[in-house]
Amino acid sequence: MTTPTIPRTSNELAEMLADPTKLQEVMASKETLTEFITAYGQAQQGDGTELNRMVAEETQKVFAQMLKDNGMERDAIKRPDLDPQAKQGRGNMLTSHRQGTAYNPAAAGASVDKHFRNNLEYVSSIWHKNTTAEAAEKVALLRNAASSVSPADGGFLVPETLRAQLMQIALEQSIVRPLATVVPMDSARVPMPIIDSTTNQGSVFGGMIAYWGEEGAMLQDSNPKFGRVELDAKKLTGLSAVPNELLQDSIVSFASLIETLWPQALAFSEDQAFISGNGAGKPLGFLGAKNKAAVAVTRGTASTIKYPDIVNMYARMLPSSLSSAVWICSPDALPQLLQMSLDVGTGGNSVFVVNASAAMPMSIFGRPLIISEKAGQLGARGDLAFVDLAYYLIGDRQTMTADSSTDYQFGSDKTTFRIIQRVDGRPWLQSAITPANGSANKLSPFVELAA
Repeated sequence: MTTPTIPRTSNELAEMLADPTKLQEVMASKETLTEFITAYGQAQQGDGTELNRMVAEETQKVFAQMLKDNGMERDAIKRPDLDPQAKQGRGNMLTSHRQGTAYNPAAAGASVDKHFRNNLEYVSSIWHKNTTAEAAEKVALLRNAASSVSPADGGFLVPETLRAQLMQIALEQSIVRPLATVVPMDSARVPMPIIDSTTNQGSVFGGMIAYWGEEGAMLQDSNPKFGRVELDAKKLTGLSAVPNELLQDSIVSFASLIETLWPQALAFSEDQAFISGNGAGKPLGFLGAKNKAAVAVTRGTASTIKYPDIVNMYARMLPSSLSSAVWICSPDALPQLLQMSLDVGTGGNSVFVVNASAAMPMSIFGRPLIISEKAGQLGARGDLAFVDLAYYLIGDRQTMTADSSTDYQFGSDKTTFRIIQRVDGRPWLQSAITPANGSANKLSPFVELAA
């Protein structure tokens, strides 16, 4: 007896039950009936199915609301932890990257989640050629919701379910966001407290001292310096012009492209700004002279990376960050890294032990090596960097808006889709730190090879 095909829809199930031959196969024994019922149930709500995903999302929303109702979310927002090394896994305002991109029931877009069954329905609703009454009703709702949180942007508020999904996909393409300290922003500008520390010689944290003394001796004054930096949400805009024929023939396929291509484009633009942005209308990057906390290590030979340069860079990293920092290099730097050698007398030895038939070593001194075209060109400052990105702050407004228009490319018969995200980023420290031993070689979580 052949195993009956498991129906995928209610119509297929009805057709199968109406077929005496197929019905006899299913009802042949108690075991075959049990197997069929189990298989059909798994096909309808098992892992990977739409129903399974919807149940998981609804469960997450209910659980998040339960935490909020019991005050746990309130405590999480109002008790920041100023230690970037200890941020992972704690319930505080400073989040891990996964928490920063996860569904947030308090985000503005959560208010419109319930009006859309899936992402396709959202995309088709905001498409200007959809003139149905249902679409018009949803568009009015979205526009009103958007005007309450970002009136200057216009457009339609993106549901939080879709925003979280886009950011989660973008996370897999990002360099900085997965390693940085992500701060959810409940307003366009968020102040962040800092310890204004420049030296650990004689005191720590900008003036806090600990000392040894005899019993009854006079206490010494301690005056730590506190300051603040501001995260000011910058506008990141994505544009995509699409032929109207494509939308009319297959808007389902276009919705799938939005879910994959836009997150990658956003992640690429974010990384460029987080790494080397000048802070003017965009985040302030951690590479370059504008980062006052960065240390630029002088290279021994112009436009060349040698083993002593790497050793000197490693020595300038904050000791507490040696176990969490990563190396970032440009593709231009790879040939020199892979062919680097250490001179020993009249001979030498290869630094990177490479087997050309196997994968190249992706670490230096045990820390991961990330290759990115966003790093500096060979010979320029930042062609090789050693950084602890826990000391880089990302402010995430957690609000997206989207819109469509034919005005931008009317003559080409194209619809332009626009998506706006608000985000900021900047180094947490304000300057490099003089070590406790008074050495002139300052330490930093941001170390670069100089030009």
